[in-house]
Amino acid sequence: MSELVKSMMEDDADGMTEIPLPNVKATVLQKVIEFCTHHTKQEAMTEIEKPLKSQNMADVVQQWYANYVNVEQVVLFELILAANYMDIKPLLDLTCATVASMIKGKTPEEIRTTFNISNDFSPEEEAQVREENKWCEEA
Repeated sequence: MSELVKSMMEDDADGMTEIPLPNVKATVLQKVIEFCTHHTKQEAMTEIEKPLKSQNMADVVQQWYANYVNVEQVVLFELILAANYMDIKPLLDLTCATVASMIKGKTPEEIRTTFNISNDFSPEEEAQVREENKWCEEA
């Protein structure tokens, strides 16, 4: 499943080469292995429709996958980084769709609260940006 690991193993004639994963914590790697094992041996994940049809991941993918991404934000973002680094497209799709579902239908203020983002615009700057991008809110 991991294109990174697959390409490293192709160059390994005796099967004894260590695969360095300096950007992936051991606990996150365990979650990645859990995903890959389930995906390949038990139930492949259905393709995620875009745009997302729901904020509820159980409406988007099978229940196991919805439960899998029901983790703390820190873990979710570490899974995104690991999936990206290890080039595991189904896991990257799932984790990014989860973040998208957390944003879907929310106002900028609600998004800032959800992700603990501070607003660095002054009220005047924010009003100017809203005016310049009024067409976005009309759609």
